[in-house]
Amino acid sequence: MQALALSPNRRYLAVAESGGERPTVTVYDLTHEQGRKRKVLTAGDLPVGEFLCMAFSPDSKYLIGQSGGPKWTLVLWLWEKQKVMATVSSSDGDPVSFSPQDNAQVCVSGLGLLRLFQYGEGTLRRVHAAKVGAALLCHAWLSGTQVVAGTDTGRLLMFESGDLRRELDTGVGPVPETRHADSKRPDGTEAERRVGAVVPYAKGFVCSVGPGTVCVYQITEENDGYRKTREILIPLDPCCNEPSQAQQQEVATMCLSPSEETLALSTQQGQLYSINLVSAEISRGEQAYFEFLSSSFHSRPITGLSICIRNKLVATCSLDRSVRVWNYDTNVLEVYKEFQEEALSVALHPSGHFLLVGFTDKLRMMNLLIDDIRTVKEFTCVFSHGGHLFAAINGNVIHIYSVTTFDNVLTLKGHNGKVQAVVWSTDDGRLVSCGTDGAVYEWNTLSGKRESESVLKSCVYTGVAISPDARTIFAAGTGLKEIQDCQVLREVPADGVTYTALAVSRSGKVIFTGTSSGTIRVFKYPLSQQKDWIEYQAHCGPVTKVLVTFDDQLLLTASGDGSLLVWKIVDKEGRGLRDKEVYYTEEVLITKTDLEEKNQNMHDLKSRVEELKMEKEYQLRLSDISYDVKIKELSETFIREIESLKTQNQVMKREGVQQVIAHQEVLVEIREKNSKELQTSESSNSQKLLLEYTKLLGAAEQSGALALEELSLSYQAKLHDKTQQLEQCQAETKQQRREYRENKRQIEEDRDQEISSLDLSYEKRLFEEKELNVTMKGQAGMLRKQGAIHSLEKETQGLKRTISEGVETIRVKMEAELECFHQKNTKLELCGADLKMKLAATDKERNRETQRVKQCKATVDRFQVDLNRCTTLLQDPKQLKKAMQEMCDKYSSAVVTERGQVEIAGLEPDIHREYAHQRDHLEKMVCSLKTQLARDSEVQGQNSTKLLKENMSLIQEINELRQELRTLRSQLHDHQIQTDIATRTKHHRRSPDATGSRSAEGSSRVTRLNGEEEEVDRMVQLQRAQIQQLKPEVQGQGSAFRPPSTATSSSTRLPALHT
Repeated sequence: MQALALSPNRRYLAVAESGGERPTVTVYDLTHEQGRKRKVLTAGDLPVGEFLCMAFSPDSKYLIGQSGGPKWTLVLWLWEKQKVMATVSSSDGDPVSFSPQDNAQVCVSGLGLLRLFQYGEGTLRRVHAAKVGAALLCHAWLSGTQVVAGTDTGRLLMFESGDLRRELDTGVGPVPETRHADSKRPDGTEAERRVGAVVPYAKGFVCSVGPGTVCVYQITEENDGYRKTREILIPLDPCCNEPSQAQQQEVATMCLSPSEETLALSTQQGQLYSINLVSAEISRGEQAYFEFLSSSFHSRPITGLSICIRNKLVATCSLDRSVRVWNYDTNVLEVYKEFQEEALSVALHPSGHFLLVGFTDKLRMMNLLIDDIRTVKEFTCVFSHGGHLFAAINGNVIHIYSVTTFDNVLTLKGHNGKVQAVVWSTDDGRLVSCGTDGAVYEWNTLSGKRESESVLKSCVYTGVAISPDARTIFAAGTGLKEIQDCQVLREVPADGVTYTALAVSRSGKVIFTGTSSGTIRVFKYPLSQQKDWIEYQAHCGPVTKVLVTFDDQLLLTASGDGSLLVWKIVDKEGRGLRDKEVYYTEEVLITKTDLEEKNQNMHDLKSRVEELKMEKEYQLRLSDISYDVKIKELSETFIREIESLKTQNQVMKREGVQQVIAHQEVLVEIREKNSKELQTSESSNSQKLLLEYTKLLGAAEQSGALALEELSLSYQAKLHDKTQQLEQCQAETKQQRREYRENKRQIEEDRDQEISSLDLSYEKRLFEEKELNVTMKGQAGMLRKQGAIHSLEKETQGLKRTISEGVETIRVKMEAELECFHQKNTKLELCGADLKMKLAATDKERNRETQRVKQCKATVDRFQVDLNRCTTLLQDPKQLKKAMQEMCDKYSSAVVTERGQVEIAGLEPDIHREYAHQRDHLEKMVCSLKTQLARDSEVQGQNSTKLLKENMSLIQEINELRQELRTLRSQLHDHQIQTDIATRTKHHRRSPDATGSRSAEGSSRVTRLNGEEEEVDRMVQLQRAQIQQLKPEVQGQGSAFRPPSTATSSSTRLPALHT
């Protein structure tokens, strides 16, 4: 197990492990008891040896891991999908972390560098790198851009967006003498002040500065700086031979509780400390010290482990020179003792009152007292089950001693190598030993003879156990062997590891072994030749001792990493393996001297308590006497004050009666004055309101009538002007027609004369020329006639264009006049609406004033009645005071509403309800009328739009018919010309006939021109009829009143007239 990482939501735990084919990261769900293991992550095909550091993203979705050298690879996982998102080489670095505000930003610190990486598009790219002159051991994010980092030289650096901004002061306070004496290393050099851990919190951050010192930094208001506010030290260890050595421990890691109230840390020696930061803040003037999180632990490998039968105790010894006795039921350290030499073995007496500790050159028998371990006798070590014997190993010799006499009862020799382990049978009649020489011997403890043996010189045994029935022996080493009757019945291979410890349950159903890799293997008995076991990862060092408690409930394992683990033994159904109930005692040993000393202390304390009790009783009596005197003085003072207050009360009563009489007189005067003023104001206000209303109503009606009359007159005048203009246009059109007819007549006469002259010339030449010349002359005459006709047609087209231009001018003028009419109509409608609104507001104001006057009058009347009722109570002050308070409460609750009305709580609720009802009814009527008016306006607008559309379609149809008529006229004209030419060719010799034909042609042309004139007349009559149809609508719109909401319909334009 190389590294741990806890998610920000405290739900997931990531554990980095190595030792297999490739390193793995396992993510556990801490909120569920069943199926805690969620995902197992690997680095894929990358050559990664181990993961040294990990971190979760702020949203706990991503996990990043930093591998070790020589590649130093960063691996980013989307861990829920077991997917590697990106990898990058970081060159060198151990601590890695996410930005607290950005899932895509990662910080890595290492040897002389601090690097920032950004994740995007499937890659981790380096965005910034800052160089420093020392190795960065730790770092922490203080915000989205600020990072604080600690170095191996004791510097504390502040980075902003990856750039080094400043260095914080890490100077510690005065060094205590107890620390100064041991501030040097064993080789005489000063201990380095390294910043090995830093943790952020809400007010700043906490960091370790040197051995045994933690500094608290808080943010200041000046330039977002940080200032050191507190130093917290690791305390002395009074149980240690050198107490100051505890303060020289280097801090390894630190963490804060979710509420940021408790700070916990671990040291390089494997100790855990904690402190309450709130209490440290409160006691700022005193030096703050850490406390053990639970108790002190072994700091070096555990070499011995032992339990007893009559108590829930377990004893351990370690190379740190200490012996510790634990209660495995409450997980509490009961007794702790440190020696000058290294303890190599330990054994507890079955009663739990005695202890054997083995050193390199001696064996000590000790009493386990209530708060100490004291030596009874030293020997130059395993208790039997009965507790009357114990066995001690010295090289390849086993010595058996008597607990009562301390005599060496037996000496067992036979091993050629060092004896590794011994075990007693249940009845203490046999002792089994194993050694490095590959021999397993079974000894008779009564006679000292060897009863059986099994020797395999190729095997090195490290542990031995015996079955409960003493028939089978189990030996562990390079493999697990089952020995019976001097023969190896079964052997289970170790599969690449070495078994270092062995234990059998009291029921004989389960065998536990510890391995050199720190794992625990569990075998079922009888053993199988196959690799049939269950393996648990327990320690990070080789397992040194394995024991099963006498009730088969717990398994105790000790390791070279200095840790002691307690396991609960259950079967597949979760049940324990207990066969019978085991009873424990609660007695403890204590020496007579200690007991007498404690009894004396108790007696002294009891005497002190009695003395304090008597002293307190005497002080209470004195205080009672003084309080009685004070109470008597206060009583006399209060009696005098009461008498004076009574006298003052009588005087005030007399003054109150006089004031009531005066108030009544003043009230009568005020009432009369108010009634007169009220009548005067009512009459004057009523007259003013009537006059104002009459004036406003007359002015509004007069102004509306005048405006309407002026509008009607203006529209009639405009209509008369338009009619005159139309008549003038018609007269001009008639004049132009007369001129056109006269011109046409003259042109026809000129044409007839020319034709006559041409005919005479043709007749003269006809006799002189041949038929061919006659035909050609006829064609030439026809050509000349055609040119004259074309000229007449051009003149006709010019006149038509003149007429159309005049009509277009009239149409444009009419549209402009109609636009002005619509705008004026809209303005008049707005003015009318404003006048109506003002009139309605005036009516409302008048109504409010009338209502307010009535309410004031009613209030004054009620007040007068209540006041008269109070005057009847003048002889009874209490009733008078009560009545006046009721009047005050009653009339002081009067309030003036937003509308200016006086409302008194609890008075005339029927009037207010009726008023509210009438107001709601009127508002609903106004809303319905507005809706109906808007609907009618919309219908009228739709009708007007429909008429305009029909008019436009009719005008368009007229234009199409005109175009078709022009086409037909041109075709008829061409046909007539061709017919005339053919007629002249056939009858050119007949002048009378020719003359008749010419006159017929002229009459036909005149008929055509007359038809055109009639068409123009029809157009003018049609437009005149349309104008007459629109006149009533215009007059109706001018006379009708419309609100501003109908301005859209009134401003609709008439379509253009097309000719």
